[in-house]
Amino acid sequence: MTAASPVLTVNGIEVIYNHVILVLKGVSLALNKGGIVALLGGNGAGKTTTLRAVSNLLKGERGEVTKGSIEYKGERIEALSPADLVKRGVVQVMEGRHCFAHLTIEENLLSGAYTRNASSGDLQASLDKVYNYFPRLKTRRHSQAAYTSGGEQQMCAIGRALMANPETILLDEPSMGLAPQIVEEVFHIVQDLNSREGVSFLLAEQNTNVALRFAQYGYILENGRIVMDGTAEDLRNNEDVKEFYLGVSSGSERSSFKEVKSYRRRKRWLA
Repeated sequence: MTAASPVLTVNGIEVIYNHVILVLKGVSLALNKGGIVALLGGNGAGKTTTLRAVSNLLKGERGEVTKGSIEYKGERIEALSPADLVKRGVVQVMEGRHCFAHLTIEENLLSGAYTRNASSGDLQASLDKVYNYFPRLKTRRHSQAAYTSGGEQQMCAIGRALMANPETILLDEPSMGLAPQIVEEVFHIVQDLNSREGVSFLLAEQNTNVALRFAQYGYILENGRIVMDGTAEDLRNNEDVKEFYLGVSSGSERSSFKEVKSYRRRKRWLA
């Protein structure tokens, strides 16, 4: 990445589910302070597992990190609980939003500050900040989350994370199930939070086109391995990435990025 010191470093981790299913195979990545890094790849590539490994949410899925290490600000964090990580400034926004359906939008937001022991004045200041970034949530603050739109629920989930005063947010599939216009709105807010508040983002996303427009750096995962990484600009301009992930086809049918790379190697050899 850049010469800046990474705030989060994942070193060659392997993750196994149910003691037998190997999902991540030597994944390494880095996130610089104040950066936006995208984890890219298709469904089942290992993106969500990577985020859960960082946030220590694997145990609920009967998963565990069996090799490698994860460091945040130079400290090993594999043994910390998710609550400990939140107190250290690392918060995950889960795939599928997972708002508390029976609570109002504002009650959902306030639940994000549970670990802070903040005064009522501090909580109100945090709410005001969230409503500044998400004006739609202020309008719907007294509505039950179950009766709001998918876009509003995604904004609520990100806003709830902000209520914990995070330094780093792990954002899992923020575009899933949302209309393109709402996806753009959500990503622009992520960009604003990054530039104005200095929040670092590690985001898992299948929508490569959108992710590479807003991230500074990207890693492409396939079958639990990193198959390519680079600056967002380099990945956008890479012919293999354009063909397999950005929908710019050469006309041949291939089922994986690995096959794309093999195909291009064969073309060069035969040229």
